[in-house]
Amino acid sequence: QEIRTDSYSMSIGEWISLYEKEEIDIHPEFQRFFRWSDQQKSAFIESIVLGIPIPPIFVSQRDDGIWDVVDGLQRLSTIYEFVGILRLAAQDQKQSPLALQETNYLPSLDGKKWHDSNDPDNSLTQTQRLLIKRAKIAVNIVEKESDPMIKYELFQRLNTGGSIATPQEVRNCILLMLNKELYESMRSLADRESYKNCIALSERLYEEQYDMELVLKFIILFDQDIEKIKKMARLDVQEFLTNKMRYLALNKDLDISHIERAFDVTFNLLSETMADKSFKRYKSESDKFAGGFLPSLYEVVALGIGYNYQNPPPKDEISDRIKSIQSGSVYQQWSGGGTKAGRRWPHLIELGRKLFSPS
Repeated sequence: QEIRTDSYSMSIGEWISLYEKEEIDIHPEFQRFFRWSDQQKSAFIESIVLGIPIPPIFVSQRDDGIWDVVDGLQRLSTIYEFVGILRLAAQDQKQSPLALQETNYLPSLDGKKWHDSNDPDNSLTQTQRLLIKRAKIAVNIVEKESDPMIKYELFQRLNTGGSIATPQEVRNCILLMLNKELYESMRSLADRESYKNCIALSERLYEEQYDMELVLKFIILFDQDIEKIKKMARLDVQEFLTNKMRYLALNKDLDISHIERAFDVTFNLLSETMADKSFKRYKSESDKFAGGFLPSLYEVVALGIGYNYQNPPPKDEISDRIKSIQSGSVYQQWSGGGTKAGRRWPHLIELGRKLFSPS
């Protein structure tokens, strides 16, 4: 893969001008995946005021000359929010200007805004604003002649493990760049009440976009050839999901209606029969379901019913079939905590397909 880059320093005033002229795209739809607190934003502005060097911004140059931000979204959006020009996803709305919080080295910044004519005492002075606008942030430009997939590779490498906490959050952003329509279809599936009733995730897992990761797993695996699944044992699962998502995003022949039908049949059936017990541990001694969401059960139950969606098992048999899973030898052998997903998938997915086949 060939990558061609250019780099130079730009003043913050120039970064502001680029945004005001809509010559740079910071992807406002990404904001939900970036979790800088007001304290982190204030610390970043403090760094600029103190003259601490800021890491470079990575952008890729589109065919129309517009810059797509690949790395540096939090930094730029913080500057734009502080200055009072940050646009929300709906282009006619702007984010309320950021009021700074007290910082370690400049506690006097507490409550300060960029400029508020109604509250000059809590506004930066003209001198302070000019000093900030003249501060430099380098830009690294991935030129349009580079391999077209380079910007997605860079986005993944530069953002994994940072303020975007999970691989799925990185995948969401890549998918938005590659195929917004597929992202919106996946988001629509994840927002189905029937689905949410069944997965019963914690608030933290929702924040980390785990619901979207489960949707992606369903899409990739529910009708995947079992021989191909058997070849996944040695793969890094997160890397596999990212690569398969890219393939789906670029696949012009993807039948999303087929996926939606399988998904809806699966989760409507489970919502009506099991609801939030669909993927929880079954305790035979008390005849009750308990605990949290189990990925291994999702792989058996959701993918098993999804595979058989055109002829699913009767509603009155769903509960008993799910109860039988955890006492079976295949599930017990391959669902242990130390078993990597790639190794357990062939066994658990095949188990689910057989278990939920028409009686």
